[in-house]
Amino acid sequence: MRPIALVTGGNRGIGRGIVLALARRGYDVVIADLADTDDTRETRRAAEALGARTGFVAADIADLAAHPRVVEAAWAYRHRPAISGTLRKRQATLSPEVTAIAWKAQHRLHSRYCRLVARGKCRQQVVTAVGRELLGFIWAIGVELERGADREIPQAA
Repeated sequence: MRPIALVTGGNRGIGRGIVLALARRGYDVVIADLADTDDTRETRRAAEALGARTGFVAADIADLAAHPRVVEAAWAYRHRPAISGTLRKRQATLSPEVTAIAWKAQHRLHSRYCRLVARGKCRQQVVTAVGRELLGFIWAIGVELERGADREIPQAA
């Protein structure tokens, strides 16, 4: 599985440069911006030409009120990853690929939270960084679910 990066403001300028540099280094990229513009689509085409899968999320990261669930979820990564009985039941209905992505996210985001706090970063900044990376994992799960749906649909002969 290729690593996934979430780039905010990746439709032009420095953000576009970051998207293309990540694509060259083997990353799949999600661009988060206010709107899916011609510039955004051109950046995505350029990254795809370099072999990256791309996605777009309409988001205003400056407006915390617009995404409180991501921030709330990011706070949970201060706890060590564990599979409770309830989570085990939920996972029983998921594909092994989705479960693997989710488990990787649990470990990576908890580790990132701990590393940033240990460096003395402000906890709100830590949660913002973890939340951004969480969106990338959510996108990866969405892509995997789409792939799974494509595999289940019989192809016309």
